[in-house]
Amino acid sequence: MGARTKARKRALDILFQSDIRGDDLAVTLANEAKRAANEPAREASWLYAREIIDGVIDNRDEIDEQITTYAKDWSLARMPAVDRALLRMAVWEILYNDEVPTAVAIDEAVELAKEFSTDDSGSFVHGVLARVVRST
Repeated sequence: MGARTKARKRALDILFQSDIRGDDLAVTLANEAKRAANEPAREASWLYAREIIDGVIDNRDEIDEQITTYAKDWSLARMPAVDRALLRMAVWEILYNDEVPTAVAIDEAVELAKEFSTDDSGSFVHGVLARVVRST
């Protein structure tokens, strides 16, 4: 498994944890940073995970607007927390990270949805992200 794939899993964990606990994302990130300082072997995945989370924090309103606009008949509150976290992460990669090809961002998010969320989440996440891409 590549460093970016590991980083996406780590970012998913942080986004999910913050959401479920109702904690501020910046606080959850700071706590994870303290833990990461003691794990030098995982530094490569930590750096990109932090970049994702910082990007979501900096662009949260625009990201959530994109998700809400293209998640036909689904409010953010109604989505499974894992899907919400995955969509935030992938929309950030698609809209704000030119280093990641769009297809990679979508594929990674869909695979994580299949692994960690509901049976229908893979197709749901793919559909929302495809509509976001078509709008850009």
